[in-house]
Amino acid sequence: MRTASRWARYSGLIGLSVTGLLVSGCAGDYGMFGAAGPIAEAQRSHFLLIVGWMLVVSLPLFVALPFILWRYRLGNRKADYRPDWKFSPLLEALIWGVPILVVAVLGYEAWRQSYQLDPYRPITAAAAPLDIQVIGMDWKWLFIYPDARVASVNEVLLPVDRPVRFRLTSASVLQSFMIPRLGGQMYAMPGMVSEINLIATRAGEYRGLNTQFNGEGFARQKFVARAVSDRQFRRWLNNTAQTAPPLDAAALARLRKPSLLPSPVRFGSFRGDPFRSIVAQIAHAGDGAGPAHTQGGH
Repeated sequence: MRTASRWARYSGLIGLSVTGLLVSGCAGDYGMFGAAGPIAEAQRSHFLLIVGWMLVVSLPLFVALPFILWRYRLGNRKADYRPDWKFSPLLEALIWGVPILVVAVLGYEAWRQSYQLDPYRPITAAAAPLDIQVIGMDWKWLFIYPDARVASVNEVLLPVDRPVRFRLTSASVLQSFMIPRLGGQMYAMPGMVSEINLIATRAGEYRGLNTQFNGEGFARQKFVARAVSDRQFRRWLNNTAQTAPPLDAAALARLRKPSLLPSPVRFGSFRGDPFRSIVAQIAHAGDGAGPAHTQGGH
């Protein structure tokens, strides 16, 4: 077990080096390899662990294959010829034992990480969590801050070191919400509510996107997640509330039309609960009865 662990550690370093070479040719955001929060860091560690344990099996194979082809080539008269060979305990143990060990370790890690990285699981931190409602549209993202009564499109501000609970739905078709450097991915479903909990531990601007194809503007349905200090966040909320136009019914109707926005838009106030209204509207349109279904019980 100790030898296998050493193999996994060394092969994980090799996997990290190879991955670094591959992403070095890509400009900008490195996703979980440029993690800015604990969720993305855990995903990166889990990925490297998988790569390491898979190399325990694949790396010896790639090393042994050319050796065997050369050692037992047709022209090598010195190679051993054993027509009566039948069984080797050591070989059988390696053939069956190593894969069983790898599958057991990967199965345990998959179970452990699935629980620890459950997107519905609240993040424990000193600061109280911030609630942000997210509505996926064609082809834009609407972010609503229910406590501050402000909203923004294609731009979301997050206080550093403060957990954020995103509650998501879609005003059109199935979409997928993701901020790669913060970790995780969660579907935004029409007529339903899903949830993902994230936290940024470093200030900066991070790419957000829709990873579920939803039509012509899919490739450009992106947003900016800005992680700022708590003071900057409160200043942004106050400035938005005082200077931005309201998110009224007319503005919401315009946003729901398929379109691409050249730059982020902010709204300084709104009435009622536009998030819940859109969920209920689409849910009623889909089944004709009953309140909107909410996943996860949150």
